[in-house]
Amino acid sequence: MYKNPIPFQKSEGLGVNRDKNHPRFGRSKVFPEGQRPEKSRILDPGSDVVLKWNRIFLFSCLMALFVDPLFFYLPSVLNQERSSCMRTNVDLRIIVTCFRTVADVFYLLHVVMKFRTAYVSPRSRVFGKGELVMDQREIAVRYLKTEFLIDFIAALPLPQIVIWFILPAIRSSHADHTNNALVLIVFLQYIPRLYLIFPLSSQIIKAAGVVTQTAWAGAAYNLLLYMLASHVLGASWYLVSIERHATCWKSACGDEFNRTKCSLSYLDCGTLTHSDRAEWVNKTLVFTNCNPDNGTYFNYGIFGTAVANNVVSSGFVEKYFYCLWWGLQNLSSYGQGLTTSTFIGETLFAILIAMLGLVLFAHLIGNMQTYLQSMTVRLEEWRVKRRDTEEWMRHRQLPEGIQCRIRRFTQYKWFTTRGVDEETILRGLPTDLRRDIQRHLCLDLVRRVPFFSKMDDQLLDAICERLVSSLNTQGTYIVREGDPVAEMLFIIRGTLESSTTNGGRTGFFNSTTLRPADFCGEELLAWALLPRSTLNLPSSTRTVRALTEVEAFALRAEDLKFVANQFRRLHSKKLQHTFRYYSHHWRTWAACFVQAAWRRFKKRKLAKSLSLQESFSEEQLWEEKEELEGENLSSSSTSTLHVKQNLGFTILASRFAANTRRGAQQKAKDVVDLPKFQKPEEPDFSVYHDED
Repeated sequence: MYKNPIPFQKSEGLGVNRDKNHPRFGRSKVFPEGQRPEKSRILDPGSDVVLKWNRIFLFSCLMALFVDPLFFYLPSVLNQERSSCMRTNVDLRIIVTCFRTVADVFYLLHVVMKFRTAYVSPRSRVFGKGELVMDQREIAVRYLKTEFLIDFIAALPLPQIVIWFILPAIRSSHADHTNNALVLIVFLQYIPRLYLIFPLSSQIIKAAGVVTQTAWAGAAYNLLLYMLASHVLGASWYLVSIERHATCWKSACGDEFNRTKCSLSYLDCGTLTHSDRAEWVNKTLVFTNCNPDNGTYFNYGIFGTAVANNVVSSGFVEKYFYCLWWGLQNLSSYGQGLTTSTFIGETLFAILIAMLGLVLFAHLIGNMQTYLQSMTVRLEEWRVKRRDTEEWMRHRQLPEGIQCRIRRFTQYKWFTTRGVDEETILRGLPTDLRRDIQRHLCLDLVRRVPFFSKMDDQLLDAICERLVSSLNTQGTYIVREGDPVAEMLFIIRGTLESSTTNGGRTGFFNSTTLRPADFCGEELLAWALLPRSTLNLPSSTRTVRALTEVEAFALRAEDLKFVANQFRRLHSKKLQHTFRYYSHHWRTWAACFVQAAWRRFKKRKLAKSLSLQESFSEEQLWEEKEELEGENLSSSSTSTLHVKQNLGFTILASRFAANTRRGAQQKAKDVVDLPKFQKPEEPDFSVYHDED
C-alpha cells in the first residue's frame, strides 16, 4: 500500500509579494522606514507592474531583432529580356519602417521606465537584502552613468533616417555603397539590442524564477532564438549576394568602358527610360559576363545560388523563405557544404557561419534536451525502478502470483501519481499554505463522513492536515479480522468489501460493500476516544478487501490520537449516537442483539404457555378428587373401580405435562445459550461534561 500526505500577504520587511499566475520569490530589498514608492512616480523593481513590463519588453525585443534584418531585403534586381538593373522595394520599405517605428516606441518606453524604477542601494545590503533608493534624482544619475548609453543607442531610429533622408540626399549609382551603409547602420544597433535581452532575462528570472513557466515553452523559446539566428544569417547572405552581383556588373562595366561607354548609372533602374541606356544595352556584354553559369569571368562562390536561382529578383515572400532555409541549413551543418571563392570577405563569412553554427546548435541541442528531459524524467525514473523491482523479484524467487500483484500495484501507482511524490512537495510548503491545500483536497470528503460532519472547522482542519494518500489494487486486503487497526480509510474512488465471522464463529458471516464517501477502521476511532487508552492498537473486527482499484485518504492511529487529545470537543455525547448509527461494527452488533432478544422473548413465551397448561391440569385433578370424596359411600363396587381408573389417567397426564415443560425449557435454553457477538468498545463519555 502506497501512502503520501497531502492569501499570501506582502511583507513590507522582506518585500515578498504573491502573484496569482506566477510564483514570486523573495526580493532582495526593503523599503526605508516610513517610506513607500509612490505609485505614480517611482516603481518597485520587484513589483508586478515591472515584471509584466519586462515580459512585454522582452517580446518586443525579439520582434525588433526579427524586423531589423528585413531591411536587407530592400534592394533587389529587376530582370528584363536583355538587361537587368538594381532597384529598391518601396512597398517593403514602408512596411518595415512602420514595424521598426513601433519597436522603437517600446525602447523609448523602456528608457522612461528605467528613470522611474527604484534600485537597491549597494551600501545598505545586509545578507543579500538592502534598502530601495526612491529619490528620482539619484535614480536618474545612476541610470545615466550605467545603462543609459546602451538603451539610448538601441532606441534611435537610425535605419529610418538613413533610408528616408540620408540616402535620397546623396543618391548614387553605386549600389554597393548603399548596401554597405545600410549594413553598417543595422548592425550598429543590432548588437546593443541583442545585448539587452540577457540582462532583461536575468531580471525576469530574479523576480519570477524562470523566463518560461513550462518545459514546452522553454524549448520553444530556445528554438525561436535559433530560428532568429537563421533569419539573420539568411538576410545577410541575400544582401551580400546582391552586393557581389553589383560588384560583377561594375567590374564588367569598367572593362568595356572604352568600347561601349558604359556608365554605372545604367545599372540603376532609374535610367530605364533613357535612350542612351537602350543603345548601351544592345552593345554591352555586362549581363552575359556576370551570368553565374559563366564562371570564367567572375566567381560568385557561395553567393552564386542566389543569382542563378533568381532569388535576387523574386518576390519578397519567395526570397525570404528561401534565404531562411539557406541560413537554417548551413547553420545546422556548420557550413560544411559551402564552396567558397578566394574573396576574403566570402571566406570570413563562411568561417563566421561555421563558428556560429557550432555554438548555437550546441546551445540549442543542450537546452532542448534539458527541457524535454525534464518532462520525461519521471517516466525514466519509473522505468529504472520497475527494472530494479523485476531483478529483485527474480533474485528472491517470488511466486508468480505475488509478482503479478507487485507489477499491478506499480502500474497503478504510476497511473495515479505519474511519479510525483506529494509528501515531498507538501513538506516543502509553508504550514498555512499546506493547510489550505489539504483543506481543498480533503475537507469535502471528510464532511461526507457523518461522524465528522458534526464537528467544527477547526477540528476538521486538524484532521485534514494529517490525512495521507493511500492506493490499493484489486484484491488487496486492507486489514484482516483480528489484526491491529493502524489507520482509518476514507474512500475517494473504488469499492471495498467489509466482512466479519465474529471471531471465526461457525455459521456466522456478515458482509457489506463500502463505496466512495464511506470509511472503515472505526475501531481506531473508538480507541482514540477512550480517555485512558492503552498503547496497544485495537483489533479489527472485520476483514476489508479491495474489490477494485481503490484511492483513499488514510488517518493514522497516532494522528487520530493526537487530534483527540488536542481537541476535547471530540469527546461529545452528541457524536456518540452518530458514530453508533453509521458504524458497520455497531450495526452488526445491533442486529445480533436484536436476534438474541427475540430468542429470549420466544423462550419466555413458550415457558409461560407450558406453565399455564401444567396449572390447568393440576386444578382439574383436584376437582375430580373432591367429587370422588363427596359421592355416596353406598355406591357399588363397579363404580369404585371406574373412579380409580379415572384417577390413574389424570395422574399420568399430569406427569406427562410436567415432563414436556421441562423438555421445552431445556431445549429453549440450549437454543439461546449461543456465543454472543462482542459489543464494540466505546469511550466513557461520563468523564467529560461537554454539551449534550
